[in-house]
Amino acid sequence: MSERRPIRWHVVVFLAPAVLVYTAIMIVPLFNTLRLALYTEVDQARVFVGLANFRTLFGDPRWSASFWNALGNNFWFFFIHMLVQNPLGIALAAILSNPRLRFAHLYRSAIFVPTILSFVIVGFAWKLILSPIWGIAPGMLDTLGLASWFRPWLGMEGSALTTLALISVWQFVGIPMMLIYAALLSIPDEILEAGECDGITGMAAFWKIKLPLILPSIGIISILTFVGNFNAFDLIYSAQGALAGPNFATDILGTFMYRTFFGFQLQLGDPHMGSAIATAMFAIILIGVCIYLFGIQTRLRRYQF
Repeated sequence: MSERRPIRWHVVVFLAPAVLVYTAIMIVPLFNTLRLALYTEVDQARVFVGLANFRTLFGDPRWSASFWNALGNNFWFFFIHMLVQNPLGIALAAILSNPRLRFAHLYRSAIFVPTILSFVIVGFAWKLILSPIWGIAPGMLDTLGLASWFRPWLGMEGSALTTLALISVWQFVGIPMMLIYAALLSIPDEILEAGECDGITGMAAFWKIKLPLILPSIGIISILTFVGNFNAFDLIYSAQGALAGPNFATDILGTFMYRTFFGFQLQLGDPHMGSAIATAMFAIILIGVCIYLFGIQTRLRRYQF
């Protein structure tokens, strides 16, 4: 008869503080938000209405138009990051991982520094830079003979969201760069040397050897980008305000939820409809993560092994 394994109380003791803090600041607010989405206020009394708030959000034209506009903007914001930030981060990591490159550590630090800056600082700084009145962007383009190219990009409906997305790319391109850089450094030298024996060097080595080996890291970066972009709020708010101008052209789910939950200017706050929007955001992010985990990640593991 085998002996019972002793309970590892030290594991419980060391994990308990982290679990309690995570539960207090994440799990409890999450379930409270889900609960609020099922109620509404009637004569200053909270009444259970089930899914009525979601029917209003998706079915009432006054709410659905704003929701679908914010959701479409969120997808465009994410698309810009996937199209520009992640490929650029991979390219920078590939260049900086070259052992012959001098001052590589200086370049890495310079590219990574914006990621530690506050959203508020970045938003206001770029708003000043791109200002047609006192910004430096018009003067810089004029010096290069490109003064006719300048436009008030943050003030135009067609370009404001793309401009903010590119500003976010500038701020956070250092994160995928560092993750891919670490993945490239973890590739065993024996594999690269075997490729060199077969005549695979330079760019061919990156495309045929390195890139397939770092696909799991690229997948993780992609899902982190998805989650981060659909939780975005700070940059839009600091640069364009809660109304996400011009004419809600930069409105995303985060700013839409903020205005609904807390109210803004003459608009009264509605915590229950705000919770419904937050729940919809949670569902969208959860669906995206599940698609990655059970679809893409499973295939990457099969490819790897």
